[in-house]
Amino acid sequence: MHSIKHLVLVTAFAMPALTQGVVAQSSMPTRDVVETVVAAGSFKILATALEAAGVVETLKGPGPFTVFAPTDEAFAKLPKGTLESLLKDKAKLVSILTYHVVSGRVMAKDVVALKSAKTVNGEELAIRVKEGQVMVGNARVTATHIKASNGVIHVIDSVLLPK
Repeated sequence: MHSIKHLVLVTAFAMPALTQGVVAQSSMPTRDVVETVVAAGSFKILATALEAAGVVETLKGPGPFTVFAPTDEAFAKLPKGTLESLLKDKAKLVSILTYHVVSGRVMAKDVVALKSAKTVNGEELAIRVKEGQVMVGNARVTATHIKASNGVIHVIDSVLLPK
């Protein structure tokens, strides 16, 4: 497994789903990935999971990171008890969160040209376009290009689970 230092969260696409909680961003964002996730307001569970996994400081680092960020609604789709269990199993939680992160700043135009991307946890994440929708794993990208000072966030509608 790659070190947490290279952690990059991977999760979603489609600006309307995220813009409600995001303050308009200039071309030079001042918030890092973690601060951007917290400010959005629709990633409270993700923020809690990042804290529980001990990866907040890594994602506040220089990066750059591409994070496929599942919304609170995405976490709500998990079977009952799954989230609670993950929050108690740090190793498994780190594995899942690092599966949502890719090293580098991968913009939407680049994502759609890929068949897969290597995640920070070392596994490949399948990428495809299905019926006009960008899919990463089994998650649909609902918002793209949420810029952070140390990367970019793409919003997804499901939590990605590594093999």
